[in-house]
Amino acid sequence: MLRSLTVSLCQRAQPLICLTSRYCSSNPAENKLTVKALYNLSVDVSKIRKLKAWVLHHHPAYVMETAALLRDLGANGPVVARVLELHPEAILCRPEHLEAQKELWMSVCASQRDLVGIIEKFPASFFTSPCHLDSQRANVIFFQSLGLNKRIVAKLMASAPQSFSRSVKQNQEMIKMLQKTYLELGGNETSLKVWLQKLLSQNPYMLMKPPEALRNNLMFLQDQGFTSIELLQLLSKLKGFVTEVQPESMGLSLGYSQKILGCTDTELRQIVLKCPALLYYSVPILADRFEGLLSAGISLQQIMGTPTVMELTTQIVQYRIQKLRSHGYDIRTGSLDVLSGTKKDFEISFGKLYPRRERPLFNPVAPLRTDE
Repeated sequence: MLRSLTVSLCQRAQPLICLTSRYCSSNPAENKLTVKALYNLSVDVSKIRKLKAWVLHHHPAYVMETAALLRDLGANGPVVARVLELHPEAILCRPEHLEAQKELWMSVCASQRDLVGIIEKFPASFFTSPCHLDSQRANVIFFQSLGLNKRIVAKLMASAPQSFSRSVKQNQEMIKMLQKTYLELGGNETSLKVWLQKLLSQNPYMLMKPPEALRNNLMFLQDQGFTSIELLQLLSKLKGFVTEVQPESMGLSLGYSQKILGCTDTELRQIVLKCPALLYYSVPILADRFEGLLSAGISLQQIMGTPTVMELTTQIVQYRIQKLRSHGYDIRTGSLDVLSGTKKDFEISFGKLYPRRERPLFNPVAPLRTDE
């Protein structure tokens, strides 16, 4: 057995050994044409040497062809240089493959400008291996057949390219599981597409998880007493993160929260429905946040009333409390609603509590008021 394992490991390492050998012996010097072409495009070659020097030793390279394709899409000089600095492997893609990628991506992008924006942010998603092209095409056709918005499909391809590089059958299984779960929990057929679009856009990586992960987590939550309607609500609020957790970790987090809050099972479920993050925060994170809130003078009863404050880090809570206190607001007796939410939510709530006093406009013809 040990011998077979050794042989297997050697076979797996062989491509890497060959690449290293070719890089060290047969290609000891940099490709001068590549380096010159990159300099002409104002690319910072020193960055490439520092992070991915092996690209500069590769023969052949398609620097000018890659740059030409980017310019044809509307990218200017600085954008071309930035893309090649971030992802120099792009110059190793054959021109015919890049044209095929361009055609594929334009089938889901509204304009060439949108595609340039995607390439600038996610170059590795566009400059992929030719061996993935067939899978990419099949997956694009599949997601379009679901009636998903083009923008959503493009976002999936850009942020989770691995899900398009694998077999379309795997994605079909996960989507089928999501659709089935949504309808079984009482979801409406007419709103299924919108729900699915929102879920995938919030967490594209959920496609990479096995369908069993979703099923097991929902079964665990069902065992905790959540109804079908409540499970559907949780599934939507968790933004796809329901596949990122495990029953064991959720059990530990729920147990710890219930112990600290001293609440009943029914009360705990209502708290979780208001703040689903309690399901995927680890015990150390929960401990830190409970301690931060309690040390600020906030009571457990207040936390139970507004559990969304648990979504804030201790540093954010301290900053907001200090800002409120500086204007005379006592968080110990006031509502925690003003404390929770995003930065924008907090600024709006704070502004309603303490609107800025605008200086009156000076009217030169108005009589001056004097004290008599």
